[in-house]
Amino acid sequence: MGQANATTWKGFVFLGFSSIGKLQLLLFVLFLSLYLVTLTSNVFITVVIRLDSHLHTPMYLFLSFLSFSETCYTLGIIPWMLSSLVMGGQAISYEGCAVQMFFSASWACTNCFLLAVMGLDRYVAICAPLRYASRMNPTSCAQLVGTSFLSGYLFGLGMTPVISHLPFCGSHETQHFFCDTPPALSLACGDTGPSELGILILSLLVLLVSFSFITISYAYILTAVLRIPSTEGRKKAFPTCASHLTVVMVHYGCAFFMYLRPKASYSLERDQLIAVTDIVVTLSSTLLFTV
Repeated sequence: MGQANATTWKGFVFLGFSSIGKLQLLLFVLFLSLYLVTLTSNVFITVVIRLDSHLHTPMYLFLSFLSFSETCYTLGIIPWMLSSLVMGGQAISYEGCAVQMFFSASWACTNCFLLAVMGLDRYVAICAPLRYASRMNPTSCAQLVGTSFLSGYLFGLGMTPVISHLPFCGSHETQHFFCDTPPALSLACGDTGPSELGILILSLLVLLVSFSFITISYAYILTAVLRIPSTEGRKKAFPTCASHLTVVMVHYGCAFFMYLRPKASYSLERDQLIAVTDIVVTLSSTLLFTV
């Protein structure tokens, strides 16, 4: 496992929100209510899209897959967070932490690329409406969705070994509520430089590629909308993208802050707040798209 003074990593103890005392019960009720509402809504949205033939369009197809991906992402985190709010510190084995890290990283990456695909869909719909049916045909849509899920799987495979080979010594307790790279790195002893570099490269690859697609798509969309002569026409075009942009800005803002910075700047209390913000946005994003 590394250096002589390092002990074998048996597991972590996540203290969760133990520092906020009596507010834990309030947070439990709040997150449980939000989780149940959004989980029910995501299932309902997915079923309606599947059953209603009028909704068998690329936009709603991508929305249903985003709903599925976000549901899978939160299933691995929210129950663990709710348990920590009720029972306090939660212990997790090495294997359990590695599995949780793999799935959370995989689904988070899949969400990023699905958001990029949705931006591309809006670009084609607004900037090339006459070619929309031919460009966003079933084969193209299947390839875009398949690529998003494959990218997430490969990203998870890349991120997990970067952390799991590190030596850990001293306290294995951390003020966080699930296995993520910042709390894992904060507990590592020895040289974490290579792991930090690996995380930076993988995160840059995913975040910059997907965010670049979104940025370029919306640059063309903005140009096309500003060319619309009537004010009423421009007002109709903007709402179709507003909810998507809101989710993108918060989701990518949290991701850039969490994963594209050195270990020395980590603050677990602040990171925990940002992680909660990202999860709340993830829970609410599908509902935002349907507004």
